[in-house]
Amino acid sequence: MLLSMTGQGEARVSHQSSDISVEVRTVNSRFLKVSVRTNEGFSSLESRIEERVRQSVRRGTVQVNARCDLLGRVEYRLNLDRVHSYLQQLRGLADDKNPQMDVSWNAVLALPGVVDEPHLDRDTDKHWLLVAPVLDEALSRLNAMRRREGEAMRVDLISNLDQIDAQLQRVKERAPEIVASYQKRLVDRLNALLEKSGVVVEAGDLVREVGVFAERCDVSEEIVRLFSHLDQYRSILDEKTSSGRKLDFLNQELHREVNTIGSKANDAELASLVVEMKTLIERMREMIQNVE
Repeated sequence: MLLSMTGQGEARVSHQSSDISVEVRTVNSRFLKVSVRTNEGFSSLESRIEERVRQSVRRGTVQVNARCDLLGRVEYRLNLDRVHSYLQQLRGLADDKNPQMDVSWNAVLALPGVVDEPHLDRDTDKHWLLVAPVLDEALSRLNAMRRREGEAMRVDLISNLDQIDAQLQRVKERAPEIVASYQKRLVDRLNALLEKSGVVVEAGDLVREVGVFAERCDVSEEIVRLFSHLDQYRSILDEKTSSGRKLDFLNQELHREVNTIGSKANDAELASLVVEMKTLIERMREMIQNVE
């Protein structure tokens, strides 16, 4: 199973006394980073929200927006010390910079911390009982979206693996022919050069030269390892947990082995197959950057 690191989920529940909404968004990242925002008076819930999110998401950047609006009569109070501090600073600024500037009460009351809701933070447990089910529903919808996208990526990755497998099979069939083709070209070239000179090339020298070429362009080990990596890749795709880091490592190994084949094989057909495989591997690499 694969999980995408990109997704969105939201939920909203209205009670007689409250209206609660939670939205969770995720984007890809190498590590897990959770950012939680709540409306004023509910900041004490942020640590609990983050803990719950970390139980559901293992990688990515997660943004949680939670809002809890209490309905009915709510007792608001002015923080007079903070109001006086704001006024003193604003009036001092007006005297120094702009004597004509008016200090608006509307502006002062909109400043952070001016209005206290003293009862909210004391009711953390009570509010958590209201917020937690809504958060769980948002996370459930988020993960449903991530699973759908992950399944789509899994299908595409398997298609790419099958194409690489087919290309690699052609490489396996072509590799033995490279030595025979080189031997024929070498003999034809020598015969053409020595035809008029009467010089004869010893068979042992020819065999030795072909043997050196065969050893230099032997890609049998790389082919075996590539088939093994492809099998491991498929096994990871079928695991119950999403393993983006394992896939990323295997992708690097696939690229390394294919590069080695390309550098060893002195053959136009093999070079064309290598280019096609590298294109598929690069497509897979871009895709798994978004896998948890």
